[in-house]
Amino acid sequence: MQRYIVQRFVQGLFLLVLVAAVVFFLGRLTGNPADLMLPEDATPEDRAALIRTLGLDRPYHEQFLIFIANALRGDLGESIRYRRPAVALFFSRLPNTLKLVPPAMAVALAMAIPLGVLSAVYRGTLLDRLAGVIAVLGLATPNFWLGILLIYIFSVQLGWLPSARMGGIRHYILPTITLGTFLVAGLMRLIRSSMLEVLDSEFVKLARIKGLSETAVIWRHCLRNALIPVLTLAGVFLAALVTGAIVTETVFAWPGIGRLTFEAVIFRDYPLLQAVVILDAVLVLFINLVVDVLYAYIDPRIRYT
Repeated sequence: MQRYIVQRFVQGLFLLVLVAAVVFFLGRLTGNPADLMLPEDATPEDRAALIRTLGLDRPYHEQFLIFIANALRGDLGESIRYRRPAVALFFSRLPNTLKLVPPAMAVALAMAIPLGVLSAVYRGTLLDRLAGVIAVLGLATPNFWLGILLIYIFSVQLGWLPSARMGGIRHYILPTITLGTFLVAGLMRLIRSSMLEVLDSEFVKLARIKGLSETAVIWRHCLRNALIPVLTLAGVFLAALVTGAIVTETVFAWPGIGRLTFEAVIFRDYPLLQAVVILDAVLVLFINLVVDVLYAYIDPRIRYT
């Protein structure tokens, strides 16, 4: 187990360097940030002085090595727009995004588990086909369109819920539904396929021979084992919620890291964009590593060598 953890950690470091390189060099393709930082009446001498100060007159490979050295010290640059350290901006917005993740995951599980279980139990029936249609619609429906539709119905037409910003519990309802629906299709299909595999296993046949009710067999024994693959991909689902919040937070003007990423792209704030992408990658890799380790303890059949 220790060897596996070390291997995953080393792989994570390699991926972080790769992500940093891609983000760094792509950011340079969007233009010179000095043009955004200078006032309109700046002279060519002012522009040249700022470029020297930022180190933008050096070759790209030297800039990248300096960027990596600063990143190892926790310095990912300063936001051009906000004039604040990018790392501090990220962590100031991260709690707002994390407030959406638990209710969104709860919404996704509350919809996906019943649909996945019933689709597996009644496979080939009208209910199974209906669940398949729901899965296809879930995959095909863009988040931004669903969010705008919910705002139009419940905020504009009915006036029941607020359309944007953070606030009380009512402000969480529409963003949570929009973000949670993003995962329903994938979760439902995963639960269905896992349930189909478990339903044909020997311990289920034994439980039925012992006289247990079909409800107990399905919801107590089958579902418990069918959720193990879901736990395996819990890190992926959680990462999808965090990174997929960009569109949802933009539609609902939610001040999280998703909207911060959108602002960094719109305003060509490449130091902030670099920081957000790299810190998102750190978060995703950490979550996946924790889930992989927990999976080995939860399922005794799994042994890492």
